[in-house]
Amino acid sequence: MIANPRQFLLDLYASAVGAVTAEKCMPAYLPQPSARGRTLVVGAGKGAAAMAKVVEDRWPGEISGLVVTRYGHGADCRRIEVVEAAHPVPDDAGRRAAGRMMDMVRGLTEDDLVLCLISGGGSALLALPAEGITLQQKQALNKALLKSGATISEINCVRKHLSAIKGGRLALACAPARVVTLLISDVPGDDPGIIASGPTLPDPGTCEDALAILRKYGLEVPENVLRHLESGAGETPKPVNPFFARNTTHHVIATAQHALEAAAEAARAAGITPYILSDGIEGEARDIGLMHAALAKQVALRGQPFRKPCVLISGGETTVTVRGNGRGGRNAEFLLSLATALDGHPGIHAIACDTDGIDGSEDNAGAVYYPGSMQRAAALSLRPRAMLENNDGYGFFDALGDLVVSGPTRTNVNDFRAILIL
Repeated sequence: MIANPRQFLLDLYASAVGAVTAEKCMPAYLPQPSARGRTLVVGAGKGAAAMAKVVEDRWPGEISGLVVTRYGHGADCRRIEVVEAAHPVPDDAGRRAAGRMMDMVRGLTEDDLVLCLISGGGSALLALPAEGITLQQKQALNKALLKSGATISEINCVRKHLSAIKGGRLALACAPARVVTLLISDVPGDDPGIIASGPTLPDPGTCEDALAILRKYGLEVPENVLRHLESGAGETPKPVNPFFARNTTHHVIATAQHALEAAAEAARAAGITPYILSDGIEGEARDIGLMHAALAKQVALRGQPFRKPCVLISGGETTVTVRGNGRGGRNAEFLLSLATALDGHPGIHAIACDTDGIDGSEDNAGAVYYPGSMQRAAALSLRPRAMLENNDGYGFFDALGDLVVSGPTRTNVNDFRAILIL
């Protein structure tokens, strides 16, 4: 039996993150250097600096380049420049870095190699608006999309069609050089064209798709942005473009499934049977919390569909439609919803954290829940249901002292959840 459920759950989270770091996943995928030309490294994402460091440490020849990562996610690189910028809402540092990156890859030859390092968060960090669209307009639209409850696939579809670098445009700027892209996936389904809005991957989506998403969520859009989409000016490079088949290759080197399998192995080593529910769960965080609570209670009370003791493990990317003004984060929201539904049910413990170490825009990775959490909350006069309605999961678990603060992990395969049933 597990003597310390909290430590058990924290160990599962650590095992999950450790399995998808750049140091663990990248070396086997590094390409051979160009025999005659230059090797240029570019990239973006929360793991981009750590990925660049792995390249520097293992590359046998000359190398240079530029990657952009989130503030606080840098690494000690000597030959590849690391720029830090804002996420999830882009800033001017990201815009300038994206512009420099595009300038850097122009004028290459067919003997040159571009190694592109992409991880989750890269879409906001590579903020280069299309001609006629301002950074301020992209910032406002980005904030609106994040609050709307749109999925990451929907958000990135809009981003691609308002960008001068996403949706394959970076790859085309590299022509005629060879482009090799290594990706750490933060999107359900691991579609490489969605990760960081696919700067080096062709895009089958259309401007009409982007418009449909804006209409679906009732978002107000400036007239010039509407014209850009309605005119087709924002159309992205398509898979039929021969450059992609001839000059580009890509490898998804780390995924949510890798992280979940590592956590499952750690659970087995501790004597607890793991069950991986899914690596691609999407939907409103509070709704997913209710579903997980119902499943956990069925296991605890009925022994269905699994027998206890066991741990239910899942990943993916939930969303939060922001209606309140609390301090949130989708993992804290999920866990607070789970807590209210379980209401102190005995023998059920849980953790929900983001594998990048940052839950939304807060300073925590997520939080942990115990059977006694609701009783402790009552003693502190906390009102969990009201706090959930105010999107204040952070405030709830902070008051209990149950936030998980790991700091930036420099990787990102999105949500990690584990529910221990004893």
